[in-house]
Amino acid sequence: MSRRYIVIGAGAVGATIAAELHLAGIGVVVVARGANLAALRAHGLRYIRPPATEGGPADSRRLDLAVASGPDEVELRSGDVLVLATKSQDSEALLATWAWQPVDGGRTTAAETLPVVLLQNGLENARTALRRFAVVVDAMVLSPSSHLRPAEVISPAAPLVAGFLLGRAPGGGVGDPVVEQIAADLRRGASAVRIVDDIGRWKAGKLLGNLAYNLDALYPPSPRRDVASAELVAEARRAFDAAGIDIADLRQDGGFDVSELVIHDVPGFPRQGSSTWQSLARGGSVESDFLNGEIVLLARLHGLSAPVNAGVQRRIAVAARLGTPPGGLGDADLGELLAASRGPGRSGAARQPGGEVLVDAKALYDELTSVAPPLLLDVRWALGDPHGHDHYREGHLPGAVYVDLDTELAAAPGGTAGRHPLPELADLQRAARSWGLTAGRPVVVYDDNGGLSAARAWWLLRWAGVADVRILDGALGAWRDAGLPVETGEIIGLPGDIVLEPGHLPVLDADAAAAVAREGILLDARAPERYRGEVEPVDPRAGHIPGAVSASTGDNLDDAGRFRPAAELRARFLALGASATGGTAAPAPIGVYCGSGVTASHEIAALAVAGFDAALFPGSWSAWSSDPARPVATGPR
Repeated sequence: MSRRYIVIGAGAVGATIAAELHLAGIGVVVVARGANLAALRAHGLRYIRPPATEGGPADSRRLDLAVASGPDEVELRSGDVLVLATKSQDSEALLATWAWQPVDGGRTTAAETLPVVLLQNGLENARTALRRFAVVVDAMVLSPSSHLRPAEVISPAAPLVAGFLLGRAPGGGVGDPVVEQIAADLRRGASAVRIVDDIGRWKAGKLLGNLAYNLDALYPPSPRRDVASAELVAEARRAFDAAGIDIADLRQDGGFDVSELVIHDVPGFPRQGSSTWQSLARGGSVESDFLNGEIVLLARLHGLSAPVNAGVQRRIAVAARLGTPPGGLGDADLGELLAASRGPGRSGAARQPGGEVLVDAKALYDELTSVAPPLLLDVRWALGDPHGHDHYREGHLPGAVYVDLDTELAAAPGGTAGRHPLPELADLQRAARSWGLTAGRPVVVYDDNGGLSAARAWWLLRWAGVADVRILDGALGAWRDAGLPVETGEIIGLPGDIVLEPGHLPVLDADAAAAVAREGILLDARAPERYRGEVEPVDPRAGHIPGAVSASTGDNLDDAGRFRPAAELRARFLALGASATGGTAAPAPIGVYCGSGVTASHEIAALAVAGFDAALFPGSWSAWSSDPARPVATGPR
């Protein structure tokens, strides 16, 4: 029975090898998925090669390959060779799926009978394959092909298209009949091939070069990028030494003759970046967990750290999730990465934790791929709308965790405690840890209503000692207006370790609120008609605390739902009676209340932007109006 290659993965490497085997008259089945599968079935593979003659057009041809979506569409038989040409993050699931498929009608299985060839970077794939397959042929691959559009591959090298070192995993290969036959077929398919007995050494050596793939994808070329690349390799060598892993030096040990693997210009198809660059450009997932992450793992297993590799690993993963284009991070971020690797307190970041109240959408987007990304808290809540969690699931900032204002940012309502009493500290700490809040991590809160509910989380966390908490200015609308990506579904935060401590912001009870109304300025943040007592939709009595000044929270925002500039807010509060700081006299105290202590937090945030400190009356009107002994005023002041 004739030999046939089942190429699992029709990306740059897989499609190139499949195309050349097909052109050599060797049987091939390509396994693809999604848009790539649909395009291959509809139109075949567009295989683009350098011009046949100097100055001519690109050699573009359509190849009608046998295509399948998975093992259910392939009847495996003796003599088949499985070729895994996907990214490493997909290996476990695919190997598990194919391993126990029947061969020759069910007399045996793929794992027992068929060899699997691994055309991937990193060290983990061989281990994953050997868990199931009896015959594993590992490969070190050199391929300049690129794949950016469905069913299209550009292969710019000629006359050979790729180079391979092949070996049996975990060792052996020279003289092995299976490896020798695969090598012969790849040579027929326009590839340079050498068989080695120590393929693991070569894969480790290749990994040193792979580590820079993510830098190529994230940052434009620069001297600082070169420094970062050297740091990645230095960390890797220390980790390999600690793990006792021997590394082949690709520059000195030699591999195979690549004199005929010459990269040419292909008219109309300029050379693209690394495989990770291509993954970002396509909007696909990246294999950083098995490149830089492999070094991080080895280092941790042997009592070391690899902070530059860890930083790059996280950055590329977040960039892929956020849809960051190739080269989307700048040199300043590289500086933060390198500085952070040399110890705490040296990142060079200009922002002082706790010194800001607001953050712009685009600035936040940049921070999400920085050395210290903030924890994002989605606080959707509105009076009369109990579906905040549903709104969150329908679309939220990437990585944001949902926070329930009624149950996590407040204790149970009741009587003179008000509708949203402050939660017990132990309950708040438990909730904050469930969101993933760790000591020292910055926090950004947002909602879809100008920050009116998110400010409750801002105030409460700062009251509990979390210094670096900011509000997304303009809320979810500003993020969408900036064209930034959102996610659907649910994010469950990794457990945090934050220890909270109350009392970092001032609080008023009812008696203190009455005193501030007499001796300073007590701002009522509700709508003017509720202040005047004309309407009262939820609380027992209509009106306001005697001596309070109407200062509707809505007036802190402009027409786009963003906070007004600091100068405008300062002028507003000065006009309402706030005292300017400076001079010998202490400014008059400022207190704020609203219906239940939620939008009053927003007013305190606006006062902070304007340069004023203020105290919150958490019980607010819901608590005051529930106490028959408390007087009520109505009408304008």
